[in-house]
Amino acid sequence: MVSQEQRRRQLAREKFLRQQQRRTQARRKARTRNSVIASVLGVIVIGSVALYTTGVMKSDDKKDTAAGVTPSATPTSKAPDPCAKPAAGSAKKLSWKKEPAMTIDTSANYSMKLATTCGDIDIALKTAAAPHTVNSFDFLAGQGYFDHTKCHRLTTDGIFVLQCGDPQGTGMGGPGYTLPDENLKDNSLKGNKYPAGTVAMANTGQKHTGGSQFFLVYKDSPLPPSYTPFGTVSDAGMKVLQKIAAAGAQAADPTSGNTAPNATVVINKATVSKS
Repeated sequence: MVSQEQRRRQLAREKFLRQQQRRTQARRKARTRNSVIASVLGVIVIGSVALYTTGVMKSDDKKDTAAGVTPSATPTSKAPDPCAKPAAGSAKKLSWKKEPAMTIDTSANYSMKLATTCGDIDIALKTAAAPHTVNSFDFLAGQGYFDHTKCHRLTTDGIFVLQCGDPQGTGMGGPGYTLPDENLKDNSLKGNKYPAGTVAMANTGQKHTGGSQFFLVYKDSPLPPSYTPFGTVSDAGMKVLQKIAAAGAQAADPTSGNTAPNATVVINKATVSKS
């Protein structure tokens, strides 16, 4: 017969084992999350070495402004493409040697409309908080830089973002210049989290390396405050993002590591307007 003392010890052992299992699971989840963050929004050393040795950094696209070059999302089941065919035309391969001169009114309100194959995504821009970034987008949109460009990455595990802004469609392109980090102490970035609806700059993982690539957060995502938040998606735009996310992502491309969306997400036209 089991004594009360033996029973108490048995219960204590079982409680300890449960605690250990929970801690192990928590550590495993943390490692997975950190791995996802590093792979999606960082630059791995091997990739950087490859870029330098192949001379990509010496071209007009001096920086890989992708949020990363490694697989970042488990492919989801293939769903019907919810988007229309792209408008006729092709992306322009434009490049500049330096950041454009400041031409926007930093005291005014600006907005950006992405007319995509999946629907319009309207974005309220944070002009006063991120003037260099907003000025750059105003310039690039005016040049038709984003027109006919494909959103090349959708992440569906760990972090939840749609990444766009590369005319090459590979995650390796940029405008030829880089931008300073801005607005990293935005009130929305609490607890190392970028909330749903945030529009932020992608970068190489180093400071002040933003270019033209950006990501739209369709679900709260754990990320360090290292990526300039410069806009907020409208409610109608969020419905478009949710539609894109619901279609899932493809398996990682063996060359670029991109997990492209199953939906055909192409920006037919990008416009920035002063209100």
